Amino acid sequence: MAGRGRARGSGVPGLCLLLAGLFLVGCGGRPATDTSRTEVQRVLDRRAAAVLHHDADAYAATGARADYARLRTVPLAAWSYRVTSVRRDGDALTAGAELSYRIRDYDSAPVTVARTLRLARDAGGRWGVISERPAKKAAEQLWDQGAVTVVRGEHSLVLGTGQSAATLRAFADLADDAVPSVSAAWGTDWAGHVVVLVPKSLDGMAALLGSPASSYRGIAAVTTGETGGGADGRKRFPADRVVVNPDAYALLGALGRQVVLTHETTHVATRAHTDEATPLWLSEGYADWVGYRDSGRTPRQVATELQGAVTGGRLPAVLPTDADFGFSGDPDRLARAYEGGWLACRMIAERWGEVKLDAFYRAVGAHQERAGAVEGALRSVLGVSLPRFTADWQAYLRAQLG
Repeated sequence: MAGRGRARGSGVPGLCLLLAGLFLVGCGGRPATDTSRTEVQRVLDRRAAAVLHHDADAYAATGARADYARLRTVPLAAWSYRVTSVRRDGDALTAGAELSYRIRDYDSAPVTVARTLRLARDAGGRWGVISERPAKKAAEQLWDQGAVTVVRGEHSLVLGTGQSAATLRAFADLADDAVPSVSAAWGTDWAGHVVVLVPKSLDGMAALLGSPASSYRGIAAVTTGETGGGADGRKRFPADRVVVNPDAYALLGALGRQVVLTHETTHVATRAHTDEATPLWLSEGYADWVGYRDSGRTPRQVATELQGAVTGGRLPAVLPTDADFGFSGDPDRLARAYEGGWLACRMIAERWGEVKLDAFYRAVGAHQERAGAVEGALRSVLGVSLPRFTADWQAYLRAQLG
């Protein structure tokens, strides 16, 4: 805490004064306990217990109750605060805290987010919460944007703000179709369910991701979550969320909507085997391959931007780079990157088989660092070099799109 220490040269025998005004320190040098932080932690502990026990009155007794009305429908298995800082300002204070929570039946590890709370003393001298908001540079939570409506599917949980229950039910139906499609392609060694967040608008989506709205304009959905897993192949932080951009999603047809949800659900399923070693052409291409796997669509119907490049004499010289997948760059370049990754995975599935495609994906992620990961997996799983694979991919593009 700022200012903690002893004053020197006070000239007052037998007394030391801590200038910050938070502690009085005797000559023995041990500060008296600052009770503010302890009191705030107790208030937040009571507040968390009220959330978990659905006790509106107990929540109101700890201060502002608007947040409770917004999040009371969320099925929570855990909710707790850890105070990280306290700054006193007269009769009020600002506290920094880590909020950790889990959604029941969906999160096997907590989501932890930074929050800022303002507190003031009530008439009885007790601290109470005035407001709670995301900490500076931290992303919003869905309930920060309004009351949360919850719709359960067979394999999904959809949470939305500013959306009708019927709209959220449509997302649950799409997700329920996506989950078995993903398991049919990838296998069943994943949770087998998905959480979908549907904010009111693009701005709401961007706030949930902690990024400018311009970064996601035209992007129908993204998946959040930590990549990688432990030695047993299990994810360390498996609180994945599919976050929808309702503005872009509304422009899609029925097939497009299903492909997007299946694509994002694939990211949830493959998360434990995706890490820094995995290039985006593989992770995004594989997700698109699963999305289109049972659609009956041909490369010429799907890869229209890349087809234009190939027929125009601009055959890609290399597989798509991570930079090609930038959301805020050239949208045509982005489309060609997705299409090129999809066709690379489609070629593997056709030539070596779907089992080999899955094994290749896992082998790349198991390398744990980018250098040599793709090259090693190509040799060990598919029996080809990177130059040979790239040449085969170029020939495949000509055959499918030329």
